[in-house]
Amino acid sequence: MAEAIKVLLVDDHQVVRRGLRTFLEVQDDIEVVGEAADGAAGVDRAEELKPDVILMDVKMPGMDGVEALRRLRELDNHARVLIVTSFTEQRTVVPALRAGAAGYVYKDVDPDALAGAIRSVHAGHILLQPEVAGALLSQEENGSGPGRAGSLTEREREVLGLIADGRSNREIARALVLSEKTVKTHVSNILMKLDLADRTQAALWAVRHGVAG
Repeated sequence: MAEAIKVLLVDDHQVVRRGLRTFLEVQDDIEVVGEAADGAAGVDRAEELKPDVILMDVKMPGMDGVEALRRLRELDNHARVLIVTSFTEQRTVVPALRAGAAGYVYKDVDPDALAGAIRSVHAGHILLQPEVAGALLSQEENGSGPGRAGSLTEREREVLGLIADGRSNREIARALVLSEKTVKTHVSNILMKLDLADRTQAALWAVRHGVAG
């Protein structure tokens, strides 16, 4: 049996954390390894527990979810962060995605859909609704224009196109008949050449500049 996905809950409302834990603990492939009530504590717990996925609220007292995401990136923490929010406005969700979140769901999400979202981001997928992806594209100001695509090898362009399709490293490896280690190297090279921070930005860059498959 595959090892369970380790999940950390970061939300300032104890009732929300309890509800999430109650549901997730009945999932055979998901293990809740800890909780935190604000962003600062969430970062500390993430460093201590090394979860695979963090369910993070955006609006919290003290350090909010966006700042916590930035701090996790500075610490090179590899947990995938799934935003769980009650706010639907793009101005709330977009900064979190730009800070490195792998996607987001709303707090009224169907329990089975939440479990599916956790499995999806753990597998390397990006969960973006079309209107939010459009907002991210319109706000992109990193200066990585289409000319940067010329610095990519043909294989890197293939990998980038599959990232834009939402494929995980394992799926890309299978599609291109490569090892996962080789795919990871290609992804790192793509991010470096395009001066991008993460897979989410790479996927959006590919769509904007016509590299998507």
